[in-house]
Amino acid sequence: MIPPLSGWDELTLSWLADALAGQLGGSELGGARVEPLGDGTNRRARVHLDYRAGKGPASVFVKIQGRALSRLALLSLGAFASEARLAGSGVELPIESPRAFAAAVDWRRLRYVVVTEDVAALGGRPNDATRPLGPAEVSSGLAGLASLHAAFWGRRLPPSLGFLEPWRLRSGWALISRASLARGMRRLERLGQAQLVRRSTSAAVLERQFRRSAVLASRAPQTVLHGDPHPGNTYALGEGRTGFYDWQLVRRGSWSHDVGYFLAGSLAVEDRRRHERELLAGYLEALRRAGAEAPGAGEAWDGYRATPAFGLGTWLHTLSAAVFQPEAICFAMIERFAAAYDDLGTAASAAGRSR
Repeated sequence: MIPPLSGWDELTLSWLADALAGQLGGSELGGARVEPLGDGTNRRARVHLDYRAGKGPASVFVKIQGRALSRLALLSLGAFASEARLAGSGVELPIESPRAFAAAVDWRRLRYVVVTEDVAALGGRPNDATRPLGPAEVSSGLAGLASLHAAFWGRRLPPSLGFLEPWRLRSGWALISRASLARGMRRLERLGQAQLVRRSTSAAVLERQFRRSAVLASRAPQTVLHGDPHPGNTYALGEGRTGFYDWQLVRRGSWSHDVGYFLAGSLAVEDRRRHERELLAGYLEALRRAGAEAPGAGEAWDGYRATPAFGLGTWLHTLSAAVFQPEAICFAMIERFAAAYDDLGTAASAAGRSR
């Protein structure tokens, strides 16, 4: 098993050879160049490979733990090592996603590592969360999520996925959460973006709804969720196909969490208003074709209406922390979710009503 890395200086040829042992066969690595790609919730790099003998992947994608604050945030969500454990489970998910080559977790030092295919080397184009996806791209992504959800719909998970748990946001977290949301709103104002969220939106009410989102996401039927399917965690392939990566927040829960977060967070506001009903209907039909007992149209719409509170709260928290994502991405995501929160009457919806 490969040891997790503390930094890119520990990524050696011998470490890579061990990580890629199942891919190299008789090939021999001759060199590697690390191209860091970001330092937010985690640290990511594309590693370009040269071969002394034989051939193999031209590049791979490597992810390791982020700074201490990021590790604490993931631990509080019960998601610190989820992606690494998923990658090491041997379970092939029925959704377009990069194949995992190696993964490891060091709980004592709070380190993890995941080595996967590089989607760029496979012809994929990573999506930028500041650029909305088109309706066809979202339709493709929803079809992929339907395949994933249907495969585990209301079923007992295999033992290798037994670590997956629903969201749990305890009431004791409320004061910290409310302060963070209020700080996020103040930052919006200081940064000249106050218009993105209505002044009538209350941090106290939104915090209760944000916590309630965890209850809604834990409702039956349970399935496997990507957990964080915003557009920045997707990539475009040929023929309009949409794939998903960054499974750090993979978990068990209700279909509505993934669908609402992806649909409302990916489309431009006007595109969402025009297409959300037909896209939701398409997801439900894909579920039925895959053999799942999909909810009715009315029940599904009510579940969807409740989801923007989670998206809006998540990105205000992210902006408040000021270290996990660039401000431009936070602004784009807050704008989409705030509009959906207002348009869909999330605060007054039966499922989203704070209690």
